[in-house]
Amino acid sequence: MSDNSHQREEVFSKAVRAGKRTYFFDVKSTKANDFYLTITESKKRIGDDGTAFFEKHKIFLYREDFQKFSEGLQEAIQHVGTLKPEDPNGGSFEHRAPRQSHDTPSEPSSTPSSASPFSDVNFDDLGK
Repeated sequence: MSDNSHQREEVFSKAVRAGKRTYFFDVKSTKANDFYLTITESKKRIGDDGTAFFEKHKIFLYREDFQKFSEGLQEAIQHVGTLKPEDPNGGSFEHRAPRQSHDTPSEPSSTPSSASPFSDVNFDDLGK
């Protein structure tokens, strides 16, 4: 068998930039023409020798689990919305400044609009 026989056809891909992390949602097809989703979290790190690398965590989600996964995720997100952040020293963070949106830069960007906002992301090992 060649290496290509182990590769799965990518049907859809979406990258979501969220602060220092990037999440990749990739829909792939199996040999039996069924579909599954991989969710990859990628975060740039600096090694002890000073070289940059990407730390990645991947979840494989199969079609038969989509509904239960979605329900559990929605329930967890809704629950987080009901919680008040607490200070580890016993107080609360009621008067915290709002988080900065990563969608709106605080300074004008010198990057042309045609440039990819994902230029610092390494895609080399996503199919592995």
